[in-house]
Parts: sequence; structure tokens; C-alpha cells
Amino acid sequence: MFTGLVEEIGAVEQLDSLGSAVRIAVRAPKVTEDAAPGDSIAVDGVCLTVVDNAGDVFTADVMQETLDRSRLGTYEAGSKVNLERALAAGQRMGGHIVQGHVDAVAELVSRTPSEHWEVLRFTLPKQVDRYVVEKGSIAVNGTSLTVSAVGEGYFEVSLIPTTLRETTAGDLTPGEHVNLEVDVLAKYVEKMVQG
Repeated sequence: MFTGLVEEIGAVEQLDSLGSAVRIAVRAPKVTEDAAPGDSIAVDGVCLTVVDNAGDVFTADVMQETLDRSRLGTYEAGSKVNLERALAAGQRMGGHIVQGHVDAVAELVSRTPSEHWEVLRFTLPKQVDRYVVEKGSIAVNGTSLTVSAVGEGYFEVSLIPTTLRETTAGDLTPGEHVNLEVDVLAKYVEKMVQG
């Protein structure tokens, strides 16, 4: 489990094709400090299992299911990624509950700057629109964000300078795609109401 509070921006070192899977190597001095094989690290919101940790680079295997549901398969050497280690017992719970299970991929439509924040508008894929509500939580590339507006086919988040600086959101340009994870609590509520 994660909180959606990005610890570090890392960089993809290389991607090796393994047929129906990919082995990804990510340079990340902070999150590799105590990483061991078997540990979980969220890479742009995708929970990956550490296969090896050598210096400040860790590797993980990405299966076809993950490649189909996220944008990890589009990365190349040098791609910047948001990173977060799994939540340890006893830590403060900032952000919201993030599982690292991508629900959909969205596209950045626009960026609207203001003096003290910036509004980013994303497409809202039909398969997850019922889970996205104004003032609700959403993870965009693994970053826990509050939805500031929802409309037909889109949602917006309003980001402060710290978020823009300390996550990859500051470098996103319209037309780029992001991984989305909706609030898992909304899914459970839906299932209980239907049952």
C-alpha cells in the first residue's frame, strides 16, 4: 500500500524486452537506500516488485497485464518517473490509500497557470468516470491529488508549486499520457450498494 506522496523523481536507465514482459531499471538514490529484493516500489503509480538493487539502481519485472493497463511500456531510457516506497507500519498516512494498481490511462488536455497554483485538465476515461468526484482523491502517475473539478469527459486538479516541483507533473505537456488510479474506497462502496 502507498500514500501517493512522491518521495523522489527517478529516471529510467533501461528497458529490456523479455518477450511478453519487460525488465525495467530505474536510477533512484533515495528509494534504493533500504530496498531489498521483494520490496514494493510504486513507479508512476504502478506497484512493482524489486528484483535487484545495485547501488542506486533497482530493477523490476513488468508483466504484459501491467504493460496493457499502464503507460510503462512507452518509457525509454531517461524518462522521469515518480517513485514511492511502500508504506511502513507506524508512518503518518498523508495523501490517500493508493494500491499501485492502475485503472486507466488519461491524457493531459491543458495547463492553466495562475499566480500561486496551476490547473491541469485531463481526459476522464469512461470506465472510471463514476469513481471521480469533485474534492475526491485520485492518483495521477502515483501522486495523490484532490480533484478540483469534474465535467463531461474531463477532470481537473489544482497543483501548488511544491507538487509541480517535486513530482513529474511540473514537466507534463498537453498530449502526454498519465496513469490513473481511482480511490479504491469508491469501488468497494459501489460493490456493496450493488450487492
